[in-house]
Amino acid sequence: MTIRLISVLALCASLTCAQTSTQSVKSGKKHTSAKHDIGSGAGDVGKGAGKAVGSAAKGTGKAAADLVTLHPINAATDLGKGAVGVGKNAGVGAVKGSAKIVRGTGKALKHIF
Repeated sequence: MTIRLISVLALCASLTCAQTSTQSVKSGKKHTSAKHDIGSGAGDVGKGAGKAVGSAAKGTGKAAADLVTLHPINAATDLGKGAVGVGKNAGVGAVKGSAKIVRGTGKALKHIF
């Protein structure tokens, strides 16, 4: 009986220690500087533009291949998919990047005033 009680107490103590150490690690929020936010925002805009160009090239290439093999319906579909990919990738990159740039600009202005 005492051995079980000791093992239960040891288990509870180890769980409590594990919970507090995990909570302290999870609660720590990573702080970034204003210039880091602005730089990573510009990078996100660039990544979105790069993905958009890749999507356009992929759709155009597939459409050209479909036209050569006399599949005009598939060509139109592939060209449309490429255009949708361009809009999606450019939009996502611009929104994510702009948000980070605005956050960084806000931090920079906060330090000035």
